[in-house]
Amino acid sequence: MAMRITVLGAGSWGTTVASVLTRRDHESLIWARNPAAAEEINAEHSNERYLEGFPLPARLRATADLAEAAAHAELLVVGVPTGAFRATLEQVRPDLHPWIPVVSLSKGLERDSLLRMTEVIKDVLPGHPAAALTGPNLAKEIMAGMAAATVIATEDLTVAAEIQRVFRRGLLRVYTNHDVIGCEVGGALKNVVAIATGIAQGLGVGDNTRAGVISRGLAELTTLAVAMGGEPSTLAGLAGMGDLVATCISPHSRNRYVGEQLGRGRSLDDILAEMGQVAEGVKTVHAAVQLADQHGLAMPITRTIHRVVTGDITAERAYDGLLRAHPAGHESEPG
Repeated sequence: MAMRITVLGAGSWGTTVASVLTRRDHESLIWARNPAAAEEINAEHSNERYLEGFPLPARLRATADLAEAAAHAELLVVGVPTGAFRATLEQVRPDLHPWIPVVSLSKGLERDSLLRMTEVIKDVLPGHPAAALTGPNLAKEIMAGMAAATVIATEDLTVAAEIQRVFRRGLLRVYTNHDVIGCEVGGALKNVVAIATGIAQGLGVGDNTRAGVISRGLAELTTLAVAMGGEPSTLAGLAGMGDLVATCISPHSRNRYVGEQLGRGRSLDDILAEMGQVAEGVKTVHAAVQLADQHGLAMPITRTIHRVVTGDITAERAYDGLLRAHPAGHESEPG
């Protein structure tokens, strides 16, 4: 059954999800903060800033009117950056139909509160079922029609199954998972590890080193997720290892790109200004360090990337520190 679905955010992933839903014959409306972007989607059926060369479905509509976007929705999908997530929900709240599910596409943590995005949904929109869509989902590959798998995470598996039905299309395989904590922590922290892996690429330290950083990074994000109440098996799946590998190795990954440029000696400010897009790991690492402190966790990769992002140490020194600062223990232990 077709639904009226609103996607908030016309970046690469929001536009891709809106396109997938439109091709599933849903009546999809995408909200773009920039009126010119909405006009381009409606008139040209393209979003060249984020998805250059990829035509969008002719049936996909866009608006820059947030109230119109909210009122349209029987299902609300939120793909704005985490820094704007709460404010955007507060703005749509007066025009949103009661009880409709809200799905987060955003992978990160709220910097001041340290909340996951589904927790922000519950805080701002009580009574609305909250879910997260997460996994190894690189937008341009999905737009190109390549096979991919993703996870809908929400505690209520009945709701999860309904959202699964809405999103499932063609070669996009959609799984359900009740472990929202594990799925969201995996999605957020993999961006931090991707920066670390990108630094290794930029420094040219070798594939063995990158593999070691990815593996030990998985151990770190699993340790934090479990400390927060998640299940370790979740982090071995799509929302953990799957998303981590894709984000760490893909040339399309913004967080990996940031790390690579840092490894080449560029300043973070220059990198972010050139990109014109959000690399969530740069913001998430601040919250991750605070959570590590709360739970008494070492998390050396996360802490080292935090020192790089804050300018305390260079990327080159970061790798010297990771390799030499402390002796290795049992592989099952963090560090």
